Amino acid sequence: MRINRLDHLVLTVADLDATLAFYSGVLGMGVVTFGEGRTALTFGASKINLHVAGHEIDPKAARPTPGSADVCLVVDDDLDTVLDELEAAGVPVEEGGTVDRTGAMGPIRSVYVRDPDANLVELSAYVR
Repeated sequence: MRINRLDHLVLTVADLDATLAFYSGVLGMGVVTFGEGRTALTFGASKINLHVAGHEIDPKAARPTPGSADVCLVVDDDLDTVLDELEAAGVPVEEGGTVDRTGAMGPIRSVYVRDPDANLVELSAYVR
């Protein structure tokens, strides 16, 4: 077996409206409703399905918990633009700004923020 790519992941959230405001309003993701009233965030060729804590969809993680995720998202924009947009939205940056990291396909520069559930969200741009 060979895995090709990640299709979607699930975040368990405490407050759906706050999550949607952050991911769509600040990060620019799309919001879709599917199935029987389920909600997901879309970006590129991927999505994040949202489960509200206490109302998760089966099957689910063994211990679904708001604030337990650590995810890296690749941005198309220059990180200076990302930092300006985060500042304008009042989103504090962790670690004082940009840091060098290694992504799945090579060197990246990253900015870390927290979503409304305190999940760690790494916003990264590949070094060209």
